[in-house]
Amino acid sequence: MTTFVLVPGFWLGAWAWEDVARELRAAGHEVHAVTLAGLAERAGEAAETAPEVDVETHIADIVGLIEGADLREVVLVGHSGANMPVTGAADRIPGRLARVVYVDSAPLPPGMAQIDFNDPEERAAIEKRVAEEGGGRLIPPPPFDPAAEPHQLAGLDEAALALLRERATPQPLGTATQAPARPETVPDTPKTMIACTFPLPVVRQMIESGNPVFGTLAGPEWSFRELPTGHWPMLSRPAELAAMLADL
Repeated sequence: MTTFVLVPGFWLGAWAWEDVARELRAAGHEVHAVTLAGLAERAGEAAETAPEVDVETHIADIVGLIEGADLREVVLVGHSGANMPVTGAADRIPGRLARVVYVDSAPLPPGMAQIDFNDPEERAAIEKRVAEEGGGRLIPPPPFDPAAEPHQLAGLDEAALALLRERATPQPLGTATQAPARPETVPDTPKTMIACTFPLPVVRQMIESGNPVFGTLAGPEWSFRELPTGHWPMLSRPAELAAMLADL
């Protein structure tokens, strides 16, 4: 039996992992799916605390769960924007982790915030939506429109798209704009990237070319898997994702 802690990406709560968690539990594993502060069933917290909710808040959520339940030999899984708090938690409690898994994501270089991953035009569009729709403190969820994002939303049927539109909640801005401090020596905990929207040959080429965003993926502790689908594999291919996690 393996203990999994599953952390959803931006706009999502623990609900996004329900199908994956069901598959893992059926195989005999222990699963803890996390809803981070200010999101999903915790969205009410954002009304008062959104300006204070940042990556450090979400790191504390993950560390608090793992230490509070005295979990050990944990496989810590982060999807998409959860790369930031998952990486921070992995830096702080390496002794409790067996592996860190990044689902269609990866740790960003030190000093880089999640919003910095976007090109200037995309960043400007996000900041405009925050100002106009998010009260200057929340990032509204996207419309999840397959016509606008066919690659990102590949594999999602109408029911899954409707679920995303219905249950996604605004993301506290600080979780995208803060770049938490990292230790000088990063723990050598085994790490795996499950690539969904990036073909693995492209990922490897980026690493070998010295691309600074992909430079964090170089090292003997890294392994790579590929699950071709859109950016939301827990909804588009949950059984396959669960099997891949169990295999790791």
